[in-house]
Amino acid sequence: MWYWIGFWLAWLLFYLFFRLRVIGRKKIRASWKKGGVLIACNHTSYFDPPVVGVAYGKKTAFLARKSLFKKGFLGWIYPRLNAIPVDQERPDFTSLKRIIKELREGNPVLIFPEGQRTEDGNLMQAEAGVGLVIAKARVPVLPMRIFGAHEAYPPGAKWPKFFTRITLCCGDMFEFTEKELDVRGREGYQAIADRVMQKVEEIQAP
Repeated sequence: MWYWIGFWLAWLLFYLFFRLRVIGRKKIRASWKKGGVLIACNHTSYFDPPVVGVAYGKKTAFLARKSLFKKGFLGWIYPRLNAIPVDQERPDFTSLKRIIKELREGNPVLIFPEGQRTEDGNLMQAEAGVGLVIAKARVPVLPMRIFGAHEAYPPGAKWPKFFTRITLCCGDMFEFTEKELDVRGREGYQAIADRVMQKVEEIQAP
């Protein structure tokens, strides 16, 4: 219930106050038939998770810093919004198991390959952990790229800039071969992560 309440509130916010435009809806709907899909998107703003959630249109799990779950309103609401806690300083297999479980049960999971918000809006290198997730889960990847969210609500801003247009562009879903996924060690996982980030980078603004 709380997920869908948040979904519709976010829908109203982004369509009314940020003129959200979604390009590639057919690609998104096609991914629904695949079941477990890893959604990979750039990360420039606090707005990114709800923008992707609204654009995707299907209940989606996403990753959030573990510290946000500890207390206060965020600690109460995040689990109800289908968020998965991740310890960025000391990664553990608990989060990885939860991500893989969601994907294998046929649920989409949103991940930001860069691991953190970029300060200047430009793309950064992907983290090797993304490659580890893909190698273990072995699911299709749906690349997305958000334009305008950094201008609408950049890191450090106290208030968003209303009526700044936000556009989400969806790329083509792709899969890695068994040979590509049969890797071990950081270098192998980094190569997978770099390929994902390349697919995100290939998506250009309309």
